[in-house]
Amino acid sequence: MRLGQENGSPRVAVLAVLTLLSLQAWAEAPRKIAVMDCEILDDTRQYNTAEVNEAQDKRLNLITEELKRQFTGRSLYEVVDSGLIADRIEEVKSRETFYGCNGCEVEIARHSEAERVAICWVQKVSNLILNINIQVRDVGTAEVVYGKSVDLRGNTDTSWLRGIRYMVDSIADKEQQLK
Repeated sequence: MRLGQENGSPRVAVLAVLTLLSLQAWAEAPRKIAVMDCEILDDTRQYNTAEVNEAQDKRLNLITEELKRQFTGRSLYEVVDSGLIADRIEEVKSRETFYGCNGCEVEIARHSEAERVAICWVQKVSNLILNINIQVRDVGTAEVVYGKSVDLRGNTDTSWLRGIRYMVDSIADKEQQLK
């Protein structure tokens, strides 16, 4: 008797193979992640020109969108629609930062379908020395799953994008999205 023909039909074998394939695809589906807007820690902000602050704010949006694009494009995570939690995000941003709120991003992410939540901040020491940080937490337990940091030289679009891409490369290389 051949495999799958115990009942006289190859349908049993076909169903078994399809079930295994769908289970494998489900197991490999990327986790859902809520990505909070990147923020800046800049003690010199009040001394910057309006143009410098405007350029940095644009860069924050640039790297936030690049982080989401990299996560999605590389199938590391499925980024949830932040529109579902936009009001809650804006409420926190009006009074404090995500890197300083001691895990408030987890509560916000619980109102989406996310399993993970990422915060991102740029620490500016000077126009020459900056670093970008990412911290990812488990939404269910609020535990930090991993954190990343990269030093930059230069306050430019190019250096900020290079930094965020370098961190995503490291996440992918170390398969940290699977933790």
